Amino acid sequence: MKLVWLRNDLRLADNPALRHACAGDEPVAALFIVSPTQWRQHKMAPIRQRFMLAQVDELGRELAALGIPLHLLRVETFAEVPAALAGLCREQGVTQLYANQAIEIDEQRRDHAVSAALAEQAVSCHWLNGCCVLPPGRVLTGSGEMFKVFTPFSRAWLKALDEEGFVIHRAPAPRDESLPWQPLVERAWVDEALGELTPDPRWLVGEAEARRRLNDFLEQAVLDYGETRDFPAIAGTSVLSPYLAAGIISPRQCVAALQQRLGYRPQSKAQPGFVWLNELIWREFYRHLLVLIPTLSMNRPFKPETADLPWSWDPDAFAAWCEGRTGYPIVDAAMRCLNATGWMHNRLRMIVASFLTKDLHIHWRLGEDYFMSRLIDGDLAANNGGWQWAAGTGADAAPYFRVFNPTTQGQRFDPQGEFIRTWVTELADIPAAYVHQPHDWLRLKGRRDYPAPMVDHAVARVRAIEMFRSLEK
Repeated sequence: MKLVWLRNDLRLADNPALRHACAGDEPVAALFIVSPTQWRQHKMAPIRQRFMLAQVDELGRELAALGIPLHLLRVETFAEVPAALAGLCREQGVTQLYANQAIEIDEQRRDHAVSAALAEQAVSCHWLNGCCVLPPGRVLTGSGEMFKVFTPFSRAWLKALDEEGFVIHRAPAPRDESLPWQPLVERAWVDEALGELTPDPRWLVGEAEARRRLNDFLEQAVLDYGETRDFPAIAGTSVLSPYLAAGIISPRQCVAALQQRLGYRPQSKAQPGFVWLNELIWREFYRHLLVLIPTLSMNRPFKPETADLPWSWDPDAFAAWCEGRTGYPIVDAAMRCLNATGWMHNRLRMIVASFLTKDLHIHWRLGEDYFMSRLIDGDLAANNGGWQWAAGTGADAAPYFRVFNPTTQGQRFDPQGEFIRTWVTELADIPAAYVHQPHDWLRLKGRRDYPAPMVDHAVARVRAIEMFRSLEK
């Protein structure tokens, strides 16, 4: 018996672990492990947990149709996984385990412990690359080190891809008679662990849904992506991040679909489609970094010297940021959107991260954790990379003296205030001329239903620059 351990790779197509396990005539089973306590320790958002389990339900049904049973284990923490998995292997007569590699340090340690435990039972473990187009460690500098700046990494990544190409693994063929599948919503222990498992209509699961979103984006928006991607009121992005984070679609499938749409693989900014491809390469960059620099999974900054930055801690200010009560409309709209939907536009992620770290001078780790606790697409590599970029502590980070002005960012990327009015209902009736600086207009109307700016941006900017300059002394 071969066992496929599914994690953040909840798909049939282009799943190397599943494809390799299904080679040959031996019986195959699949496994998903629910770890509620560990997920809470990792700040995994409830909306992400439910989205992931809804996809597990969908995938279990599809596997059953292929004659592959999906086993579910509830194991509270990673420390308990080796023993639980060894027990399942003994019970089912498993001789080989297949899984796609994890990139986070806790997950890697768990997998090493699993390998050791199963070796005692003569169960061989096969770990494959299912999370990146090119495996971490493949794209290195001439001296064999990981790139610390994105642009040369992007060039080297494209060169390596041209040299090696890549393969899209087909979904496995049916192996036996179809099997019954008990929906997760009928399993009481799921509700007990995670609360009621109700689908969110904004986020339909399934590989077909992920492909539909990808194809719609490629047909309707990819050619204009460079011009529209920064405007949150415009449907200019793919909104595929939840599906990539859960592994419902793979980055290889995205690159292949882009090539098919264009008829070529773009190589430079001058070519249509390159800006979106470059965003996929950013995803690869952060994932490669996480594997090759494990301290990034341990709450440490990429730039060691920035560990001494004198971050402040003001619980009231942090709460105002979390709840969208800062008095800066674009920041508040972004945070309220996150809290309501579990998703945030990438330009807004940069704006609110800069505001927390450079205007409120609050540690990026608090913002990183809050995002993980709310995002449906919460992904350690991308989330950590983005927060450290904004805070000035990370790889290829913006220079510390680059501080986003939340007012001008709003004026530039939501010029008519459409996005702001959608989420900051107190400003729904305000004229566009005042939407980014509404306070004088509100005072004239005798209204106090929207807070005054909690900080003076000009003063806060100077303080942020001084924080970083103090490290040079």
